[in-house]
Amino acid sequence: MSRIGKLPVIVPAGVTITVDSGDVVVKGPKGELKQFITPAVEVKVE
Repeated sequence: MSRIGKLPVIVPAGVTITVDSGDVVVKGPKGELKQFITPAVEVKVE
């Protein structure tokens, strides 16, 4: 397993992330991205 997948992702100022029932929504000044994340992947916003 790749160790890079365990590293945190730095979120720049002006970008918001919401996690809702398997969907991750990223909103920023350039638009919005919505992606389904499989339950095998743990997503935490701290």
